[in-house]
Amino acid sequence: MGNRGMEELIPLVNRLQDAFSSIGHNSSFDLPQIAVVGGQSAGKSSVLENFVGKDFLPRGSGIVTRRPLVLQLINCPTEYAEFLHCKGKKFTDFDEVRQEIEAETDRVTGHNKGISPVPINLRVYSPIVLNLTLVDLPGMTKVPVGDQPADIEHQIREMLMQFVTKDNCLLLAVSPANSDLANSDALKIAKEVDPQGLRTIGVITKLDLMDEGTDARDILENKLLPLRRGYIGVVNRSQKDIDGKKDINAALQGERKFFLSHPAYRHLADRMGTAHLQKVLNQQLTNHIRETLPGLRSKLQSQLLSIEKEVEEYKNFRPDDPSRKTKALLQMVQQFAVDFEKRIEGSGDQVDTYELSGGAKINRIFHERFPFELVKLEGDEKTLRKEISYAIKNIHGIRCVTVYVTLAQYPMLREEMERIVTQHIRDRESRTKDQVMLLIDIELAYMNTNHEDFIGFANAQQKSSQMNKKKTAGNQVIRKGWLTINNIGIMKGGAKEYWFVLTAETLSWYKDDEEKEKKYMLPVDNLKLKDIEKSFMSSKHIFALFNTEHRNVYKDYRQLELASESQEEVDSWKASFLRAGVYPERSVDKEKVEAEESSGDGQIHSLDPQLERQVEIVRNLVDSYLSIIHRTVRDLIPKTIMHLMVNNTKEFIHADLLAQLYSCGDQNTLMEESQEQAQHRDEMLRMYHALREGLNIIGDISTSTVTTAMPPPVDDSWLQVTGMPSGRRSPMSSPTPQRRAPPGPPRPGGRAAPGPPSRPAVSPDPGPPPSVPSRPNRAPPPGVPRYTHTPTHTHTHTQSVQSRR
Repeated sequence: MGNRGMEELIPLVNRLQDAFSSIGHNSSFDLPQIAVVGGQSAGKSSVLENFVGKDFLPRGSGIVTRRPLVLQLINCPTEYAEFLHCKGKKFTDFDEVRQEIEAETDRVTGHNKGISPVPINLRVYSPIVLNLTLVDLPGMTKVPVGDQPADIEHQIREMLMQFVTKDNCLLLAVSPANSDLANSDALKIAKEVDPQGLRTIGVITKLDLMDEGTDARDILENKLLPLRRGYIGVVNRSQKDIDGKKDINAALQGERKFFLSHPAYRHLADRMGTAHLQKVLNQQLTNHIRETLPGLRSKLQSQLLSIEKEVEEYKNFRPDDPSRKTKALLQMVQQFAVDFEKRIEGSGDQVDTYELSGGAKINRIFHERFPFELVKLEGDEKTLRKEISYAIKNIHGIRCVTVYVTLAQYPMLREEMERIVTQHIRDRESRTKDQVMLLIDIELAYMNTNHEDFIGFANAQQKSSQMNKKKTAGNQVIRKGWLTINNIGIMKGGAKEYWFVLTAETLSWYKDDEEKEKKYMLPVDNLKLKDIEKSFMSSKHIFALFNTEHRNVYKDYRQLELASESQEEVDSWKASFLRAGVYPERSVDKEKVEAEESSGDGQIHSLDPQLERQVEIVRNLVDSYLSIIHRTVRDLIPKTIMHLMVNNTKEFIHADLLAQLYSCGDQNTLMEESQEQAQHRDEMLRMYHALREGLNIIGDISTSTVTTAMPPPVDDSWLQVTGMPSGRRSPMSSPTPQRRAPPGPPRPGGRAAPGPPSRPAVSPDPGPPPSVPSRPNRAPPPGVPRYTHTPTHTHTHTQSVQSRR
């Protein structure tokens, strides 16, 4: 059977399979193997038992195979079996093997027909087997029994798909001969996952149970629903034979006799039966492994590189080293201090691309949110105190950096560091609040009318015109960006997004950011903005622009509702509108409007001109002094918070955190490693060694060996259409003496030289029989290697070729 290197390929994959199964990562590697698929009672288990020559698989009605069974057959002078989950234990009694399979299945799935995708690995050593690896999968079913869930069909299908969809998995599609092949569950699966027919090997069972006068010759000759790798027929023991304890060896002899004596199959006898099937599977799996080894090697190398850096940190891990915990504690505190500072400064290498965090969040509060809230106050001390307190509370955004990722492996240390740093922040928060209130009290204690920026009484009358001139000077762009107009699109199929450009005088929006197609330009004079409550139907944050003179803002709309995906974006736009002179609606504005609307008299507008001038002067004086207060508060409060809270916390972490951790008590308790981290480290190390072992195993094998050519193409169009051929009568009902092809037009394509369409069973070539009619060039039947044209190799299977001749 080929050279030594080829014979070692299947044991190589067995070793890889065991290495990856032991660490629970077998399914993540696409190892070459053969998956056995078919309906319930199609004869899958009997085929496998015939290979081994022993009764070792569970039997019964309903779903018997409830977990995938990875069966590794190894040619060896001694006969015994081993389970991967029972390492070191050899089973010589195959009844005990069956009992262990049932017990191991029940341990995972329960006692009442449940299923599980976790495989059972069984290795069988025997002198009568060829090296082969197969995966016995549960038979497809439609009706749940016992405590099986209602979606048992879906669960079994999902389990099958985990195996059969992989490119490196050959399919052994087992179909019974005594039912219509067009309804075969195995071929339906093969058609779905292997439409080109490159991975499917057909097996026809129960040939001896067909109705009298019918046969499956057209199938076995690969004429009906042909597969590129062809079909092989086998005869298993019947239930009567099993109940009567008929020996498998006697059954194999009876199978051989059946094919030699049956008039429809005797010319195919050398290409039928369990022994030939085992030989073909060995050859095709070996060739398949050889073809996929380069890709498997590349995948293992890529996986190894991806974990090598992390594993390098674990290689020198010594849990019993007394200095390890002290060193680790010092390193993590230092790293925590560095990471905290980087996050505050925005210089870390882990940048959040979805939302503001750390120092950027603090900066936004200081320069966008805080000024916006100040403008809304209009000198109300209680509200000012409340909003400043709110701004300070927002500084707790820095808490997002108090847990460094490596601290996850030491939960006790993480909790203690969180407690210490959080307590320090709370202490500093209280002091910072007191200091901010002190600043407010200082401002309230004395009104400095001699301030250089205060306009004074003499200039109060001229201030309004000067401010208006200053406002209208220039039309510089303040901000550009995307916003959604939330209310206008309601009647036009939904909200729409536009590109907005805000200047000192106007708000314009365009169809896109190229700014070629302007939709509208809105003057910002007499505009104010207000918040809109977010709708439960929308995830967007909304604010609205409205006219202070109760005019429509845009066409027939009283207000223009603008929306953005994030609150940060909305706050930034509000701050930009402030720069353009569009201020937020104040609570006093609402009260004044409501009072005006509810009052029927117009006395408020009947003031004399002299009084109106005096009111304007006072208003200008108040606005002037308030602007000074605003500038002072906007300048000093962020500085106070940064000095007393943020910078002080950084200094505390650098200078005092380690000392406080040491003063807490037992450092060994703090540095106890979490169970999850220990398990993760162990898994990564085992994965690393398994990958290294796998690459070493592959490196030991020479793949410059003889290979069996892939069988030539056949007409596999039935695999690629939406439904199975239904216009034909099953060959099982075709009388043996006639041996006629099923009714219907002859199959075009896939045959090198078409034979007479009315008699497809007759070869047009005068060469010696038997030849497969679908391949008139006398190519070897599916699965049989062609070595006759390989002059560089002398060790070939000439016996099988001579037997066919």
